This record gives sequence, C-alpha cells and structure tokens, in this order.
Amino acid sequence: MVVKVYGPICACAKRVMVCLTEKEVEFEAVPVDIFKGEHKHPEYLKLHPFGVIPVIQDGDYTLYESRAIMRYYSEKYRSQGVELLGKTIEERGRVEQWLEVEAQNFHAPAYNLAIHILFAAPLGITPDLELIEESASKLENVLNIYEERLSKSKYLAGDFFSLADMSHLPFTDYIVNTEKKYLIRDRKHVSAWWDDISNRPSWKKIVELYKPPI
Repeated sequence: MVVKVYGPICACAKRVMVCLTEKEVEFEAVPVDIFKGEHKHPEYLKLHPFGVIPVIQDGDYTLYESRAIMRYYSEKYRSQGVELLGKTIEERGRVEQWLEVEAQNFHAPAYNLAIHILFAAPLGITPDLELIEESASKLENVLNIYEERLSKSKYLAGDFFSLADMSHLPFTDYIVNTEKKYLIRDRKHVSAWWDDISNRPSWKKIVELYKPPI
C-alpha cells in the first residue's frame, strides 16, 4: 500500500519524503495548504490533533512528527535502500545524538530565520528584525560546533550519510537562499557538507517537485 504524506510543500514533510525516497518506499503526496489554514480543518485534525505538518498514513497506521516518521521508516525498511541509522550500536548512538542536536539547537533559530525572512509575506506577518538577528547569532554558535565536528568527519554521525544529516536539509536550504547564507558559506567544512548532502538525487527531486509558494 502506498504511503500518504500530508503537506508536501512544508519543510518537515520534505524530510519525510527524502527519507522515503532514500529507502525506496513509494508514497503519495497529499496537498495541505497551510497558508489557507487547511492544517487546522477538522478533517486534518482527526489525523494530527495538534494541526501540524506532516502526518503519514500507511494503511491503517497513522504517524506524525517528522523525525519519528523518519526513524520509523528507516527501521521498517532497514534492509532496503540507504542505511540511515548506522550499522553498529555506536553509529546509531551518534545518529541519535545529532538528530537531537538538530531538534534542540539548530531547528528553532533556523525556523525563525525562514519564517521571518522568507515566509513573512505569504503568512501575513511583520518580520521581527530583532528576532532575526538573535536567531542568526544563536545559529552562528551552533554552526561553529558543526564546523569543528565536520572537520573530523564527512557527515555529522561519521563517514556515512544518515538521518542526522537528512534532518537538516529543508531549513538549511531556506537559509542558503537568504542574506544569511554566510552562516553556511563562511564555514569551510559546513559549506562542503551542505554541498554534498544538498546534491543527493533524493533531495534534488523533492525540492523540484514540491516548491513553496514564494
């Protein structure tokens, strides 16, 4: 049965679709227009009570939270496609560590930059310039740690592409398309890492198919 992924233009749904692509799992993208508030409609709330993108339906199984979905499919289809969790328990630990770093340290400031620089107009909000600069400063500190890590290994969890790298794709892509791209480009190893992961065929395919309306 084909997996249904709701809200394909949204960043967190792109994480899921890249994961499914890397794991060679067929999926159907189901449009949800967040700019029209469709993620708050009663029918969608039956799938995701918090009214957030994404959610997946896999037959009778429903799951939300993009990182949980990525972990689920990486485990369920462990024997096919690209190994995204690590081959040893030690590698798995590092993957999980950097997934947590992304969720707890990278995501919030990157999200703020995307919302207030790229999406303020379509969302009908006034950009918060103070928040933009505060978020850029926080992200600088985070990316300095990334730069040190990536000077020692090709990818965040080691010398293999994993969910830890994948989880960074959508919001880093937003950042490099703003005036804050220097946050990535001024760091040699972070910049090389970004060029590597953003040129994966899976990501290029998803970006081309599901462009946000900006």
